[in-house]
Formats: sequence, structure tokens, C-alpha cells
Amino acid sequence: MASIRELHQQLIEKERSAVEITQEALDRIQALEPKLHSFLCVTAEQALEQASAVDAKIAAGEEIGLLAGIPIGIKDNMCTKGVPTTCASRILENFVPPYESTATQKLADIGAVMVGKTNLDEFAMGSSTENSAYQVTANPWDLSRIPGGSSGGSAAAVSSQECVVALGSDTGGSIRQPASFCGVVGMKPTYGLVSRYGLVAYASSLDQIGPFANTVEDAAILLSAIAGYDPKDSTSLKVAIPNYAANLKPDFKPRGQLRIGVIKETFGEGLDPVVEQAVTKAVDQLQSLGAEIHIISCPRFRYGLPTYYIIAPSEASANLARYDGVKYGYRAPDADNLLSMYTRTRAAGFGTEVKRRIMIGTYALSAGYYDAYYLKAQKVRTLIKQDFEKAFQTVDVLVCPTSPTTAFKAGEKTTDPLSMYLTDLMTIPVNLAGLPSLSLPCGFDDQGLPIGLQLIGNVLREDQLFQVAYAYEQSTTWHLRKPQIVVGH
Repeated sequence: MASIRELHQQLIEKERSAVEITQEALDRIQALEPKLHSFLCVTAEQALEQASAVDAKIAAGEEIGLLAGIPIGIKDNMCTKGVPTTCASRILENFVPPYESTATQKLADIGAVMVGKTNLDEFAMGSSTENSAYQVTANPWDLSRIPGGSSGGSAAAVSSQECVVALGSDTGGSIRQPASFCGVVGMKPTYGLVSRYGLVAYASSLDQIGPFANTVEDAAILLSAIAGYDPKDSTSLKVAIPNYAANLKPDFKPRGQLRIGVIKETFGEGLDPVVEQAVTKAVDQLQSLGAEIHIISCPRFRYGLPTYYIIAPSEASANLARYDGVKYGYRAPDADNLLSMYTRTRAAGFGTEVKRRIMIGTYALSAGYYDAYYLKAQKVRTLIKQDFEKAFQTVDVLVCPTSPTTAFKAGEKTTDPLSMYLTDLMTIPVNLAGLPSLSLPCGFDDQGLPIGLQLIGNVLREDQLFQVAYAYEQSTTWHLRKPQIVVGH
């Protein structure tokens, strides 16, 4: 499928209609879904209506934006009015929101075409999309492997070209890690840059909506469209949103002005040698483009994982208390009093991983343990943030691997939660510090599986991240390789 800019050109020159482009995406979804399972819900009728509206504007001589008529996938934890929003959980199986999330409303307002809601780990809790209550999404590069998580459905849909771009959410790496595993671009913006209104909460101080795309420019276009202040979200930042795609250049000039720091704590034990080799080559490539390379220490980086698995479950246990069978969602039919309704509803409605995190979080917040766990974790979070602040006094952008390994086989880590949690080792500290971060392809292993390079920027420096990523992307051919999925076998 062509890029956003190419499709836009085809639309305004009337080479193709929005309906034709949308139908092509819907046909591809129909052909691939029996193998991929990227989508929980395909909104074909609504998509064709949205596309027809774009065609009518073009016919009337009206100007359209870059995203008008472009097929987009939406992670199924963003509220879409009149369209089921399940969070891949049984407890929200029949939930149809009466309102629209701000991010999806912004896209609808400019004529983007939603082709469906994508699969995820239940309530965005997981690193493989195997925790979905409905289906396991496959990795387009190898159908026996996972696409990453929790936004695995969105990553797989973009990688397999079922849609041009997609939205995901990132709490501890849930955009960047699947982007790495599926060989696409994934961006987690600065905390507060994109409104969380209508995003079903997992851990409110960490969650952030962001784009998936096949190219850096497409990701930049999508982020420009969804970013911006929203009075409905108290954590939303009042800042001007630049056109992130406007000034992307293929190199860094003047040479030596851009300083890139390699985080030394992300290399060594536990890192797949093939991943290390690919990332090292990528750093050399950035240097050849004119960047000045520094080795940087973030000594508390490795404490991100234990810190996250106290803070995130604690916030989750508070956020998920609302699913009690009273207000909305599933209600256990066989309860004979209020307490049994609560317990039976939650026992039947929540999956194993969600229950595990609620239990951890409730324990960490309980009397006698709050100071020992939650309060201490918040103090370590501050130290991790300070490490990044110190690093950005020396360099402009930080680099490291996105994930310690390439995509693993489905079922390989389901019985070992700790092993699964380790796949987010490189991405979690960024969420704790509220920084922007981007993953893009930087190579493949000997089995043909994509490897991701993670770029980390200072607060609100998405523009700089896109520039570095674009220069690297344009100097390599990794983004041109696409998975080959045989249809009908």
C-alpha cells in the first residue's frame, strides 16, 4: 500500500477514489484475517460511508487534508461511538461507548477512514497480544510468532498493509516493542501531548496514545493530527503542535551538531548478539550521516522494570475497580447478593494477567506495604527521570535497542510471566520519565525477523526524533522490506 502522501496525491488528482482505496484495504483484511487475527471488529460499512464523504468533498472542489480518505486501524481500547470497544476483555464484551475518544474524533473530523478496531492484550496488559480474551494475533513475518504487545493488532495490521497507519497505546512499551517485532515505525509521544480522553485507562500516569506507520513521515503526519491540548484531559499539555513532517531532511547538517548518546546499560548480558550487532551498525550509520556519538550512562535504567511493575499494577487496581457489574459491562447472572455479584463478575470477566496485576497492585497499595513498595517505587521513578535529565545535558537524542530479542514463538513465555515482562526492559524507563520515544527497523536476524532501533528524545522533542529517524531510514532499505503472507493456504 502506498504512503499517505502518495495516496493523497492520487486522491486530489482523481486517479483513485477514497472508496477504491478503502475497499482495497477491506479486501486485504478479509483475505488476511483468517491467518493474522489483527482485528477484533471490522467496520466496513462505516468505512465506506466515511470514504464516500471524502469523495464528495473532492468532487465539490473542496480541499482535503493529508489523512482524508486514508484507511486507519484503531486499537480497541479507544472509545468509538456506536462501535464496540472491548479492550479484548470479556468484561466489556458488549460495551458500545456513547461517546468518541478525542484522538479518534480528531481523525474522523479530518476525514480519516476507520477500517476497524485492532486486537490487544486484555486492558493493554501484556507484551505479546496473547492475553486477548478473543484471539491471538500472528506476526506477519512468521505466523508462528507473536507480534508483540499490547498493541500487537495495530502493529500487525500496518506491517501486513491491512491499513496504511494505526493508533496504539503505550504504557510500558506497548507501541515500540510490537513496532520492533513487526518491522514498522512506532512512536510514544511525550506524556500529555496526545489527549487520553476516551482511552480506557490501564495506568493513568504512564498511558499514551501514539502512531504506527510503515515510514517515519507517515508516523509524523499521524502524530501531528492527533496531538494537541484537550480540556477534557487534565494531563493534556497546552503547547503548540508543529507540523512534524514539514522539515524532514535526509542528513544532519551542519555535521557534528547533533549529539547522539548510546545508553551503555542497555548492552551486555541478556541482549541477543544479533540485536546488538544490528543496533551497533545503526549507530555507525548515524555517525556517518553527521551525528556526534557519545557513550552515556543511565545508572538507574535497569531499575525501570521493578519500578514499573509496582506503579502500573497499583494504578491498574484503582482504575479497574469500576468494572463491578453495576455501571456497565458484563454482570454475572447467578449472583444472589452484592458481594457475590462483584466477585463473580470480576472472576468471569477478567483474564489471568489482569487478575495478577490487580492483585499485585492492591497488595502494593495496602496498609503496611504502601511505603515499602509504592512510595519507594515513586522515588526510584524520580531518580530514573533525573538520569535522563542529566544525559540530555550532554546529548540531544539517546539510542538503544527497542527489545532485547526479536519476536518469540506463540506460547513460549505464557507460563513464565517474569520472562515475558523482561521483553519491555528497554522501553519502560521512557514511560516512567514521560519522554518521547520512537522505534524503527534497523535490520533482520538470520530467520528474517525484524530488529528495532529505539530513539529517545527530551520532553516535547518529537520533531528531533522524527528528524533523526527519517535521516536513518532514508539512508537504509530496511523499511522497504515487507512480509510475504500467502493467502488461501
